[in-house]
Amino acid sequence: MVRPGAFCCKWLFLFFIFVGYISLPTKAAVKKYQFDVQVKNVSRLCHAKPIVTVNGMFPGPTIYAREGDRVIVNVSNYAQYNMSIHWHGLKQFRNGWADGPAYITQCPIQTGHSYVYDFNVTGQRGTLWWHAHILWLRATVYGAIVIMPKEGTPFPFPQPYSEVNLLLGEWWNTDVEEAVKQGNKLGLPPVASDAHTINGKPGPLFPCSEKHTFAMEVEQGKTYLLRIINAALNDELFFAIAGHNMTVVEIDAVYTKPFSTEALLIAPGQTTNVLVQANQVPSRYFMAARPFMDVPLPIDNKTVTAILQYKGIPNTLLPVLPHLPAPNDTSFALNYTHKLRSLNTPQFPANVPLNVDRHLFYTIGLGVNPCPSCVNGTHLTASLNNITFVLPQVGILQAHYFNIKGVFSTDFPDRPPAPFNYTGAPLTANLRTSLGTRLSKIAYNSTVELVLQDTNLLSVESHPFHLHGYNFFVVGTGIGNYDPAKDPANFNLVDPPERNTVGVPTGGWTAIRFRADNPGVWFMHCHLELHTGWGLKMAFVVEDGPGPDQSILPPPKNLPPC
Repeated sequence: MVRPGAFCCKWLFLFFIFVGYISLPTKAAVKKYQFDVQVKNVSRLCHAKPIVTVNGMFPGPTIYAREGDRVIVNVSNYAQYNMSIHWHGLKQFRNGWADGPAYITQCPIQTGHSYVYDFNVTGQRGTLWWHAHILWLRATVYGAIVIMPKEGTPFPFPQPYSEVNLLLGEWWNTDVEEAVKQGNKLGLPPVASDAHTINGKPGPLFPCSEKHTFAMEVEQGKTYLLRIINAALNDELFFAIAGHNMTVVEIDAVYTKPFSTEALLIAPGQTTNVLVQANQVPSRYFMAARPFMDVPLPIDNKTVTAILQYKGIPNTLLPVLPHLPAPNDTSFALNYTHKLRSLNTPQFPANVPLNVDRHLFYTIGLGVNPCPSCVNGTHLTASLNNITFVLPQVGILQAHYFNIKGVFSTDFPDRPPAPFNYTGAPLTANLRTSLGTRLSKIAYNSTVELVLQDTNLLSVESHPFHLHGYNFFVVGTGIGNYDPAKDPANFNLVDPPERNTVGVPTGGWTAIRFRADNPGVWFMHCHLELHTGWGLKMAFVVEDGPGPDQSILPPPKNLPPC
């Protein structure tokens, strides 16, 4: 005979087992991907050509993961070029071996070889992206990274009915690498792209492009999340949707205070998530993008379009074009950027460093150096603090980890060699720069403030700067010369935008802060591919900390040889 109390205790025991089971945290998943880098013939704008792709797709496949997941991507290179892939915006904590920039954290994957990128998605959720990080191959080798919040964690904004990735890119009718070689022979920029694209398609305003038009269908009354990525090589872009406002809710995989806007500005390397309500008269509406350029420099200024189409509307209806800001609308660009604020809630705080251990001031300059093999005997170049960065033939992270001498030095200066009126009249004399593989050494866990100052060496210009391995807070920005005595008083140290890529305004400056808590070698460069190739880049060596989990992880066994 079973006692009633025993029966009751048995069920209580099973109940607590069940409750304990359902309240256990969700175990992190392992997401595995195979990336075959292969050449495929693709036709756009009445021109067919072979392009380098991943898995034959243009753009490439989307990486899907949840916060906390482990991602393993086996990249096999079947193309004629050496290859490396950068997972743009992923912090790669202690794991620079998976970061991807060629000759910074690895030697490239040679033709016929493979490399496994193995990394954890820790403390990040939102939209990022991946791209080739060697030569100009990211013109066609790129794709989205979508990181969902942990299971059971909602978005801090209304749940969308559906979501769509929009990757903004560029298309050349000619072979991009050949165009770059021709430009280098002349010591000049290569030809500008022939079109911009949305999800690899230029849209119906271009010849032979009716079938090369991206369209998304929406239902009246529903809300959609657009994950917008600027994968263009050299152009900041305005983006708008005819008849529809957008609510910005995230930048560079960091939630923002929501705000409504008719158009947005997005620089190469940046991502922006927006909510769009399908609340207009059912019809067909153009989504469009075109470059922002507020100095007289030659660019591909044509407009790319895609279509937002309400369900049940016939394809014969002509779409309406949106009102985009003028290509040189500096006022819109500055006002839009000023609206960006971190969400800064208890769940998603903005941990801005309030005290600074290391103050850095870097000038951004263009220059002219001798080039005996160039047609004109000179070539255009670019520099930070008058230093044009030279890539070595060995991965710098390997040289640092294994203490290989002679690959790089750690004497990158904290300030330019001589102060001058950075944004005064154009400077066209004494434009030579010094060459070197010079890095800046940063103590572990120190707080860093870096002011990036545009200059009028040859010409002022807007520059989007990307820092690998970190997010940073954009605490201040301004036009003209940075004033260390006055400008810090206006810094936003409460809810500044947090991101991995920031635009330094034309003839102005931007101040960023971050805590150097990720040991390794971390690249920082202009995300205009033209300027990166000219040497507008450098790297930080962040030293190991004293703790067992504060040093660089050992390299993987299949790290590509040099």
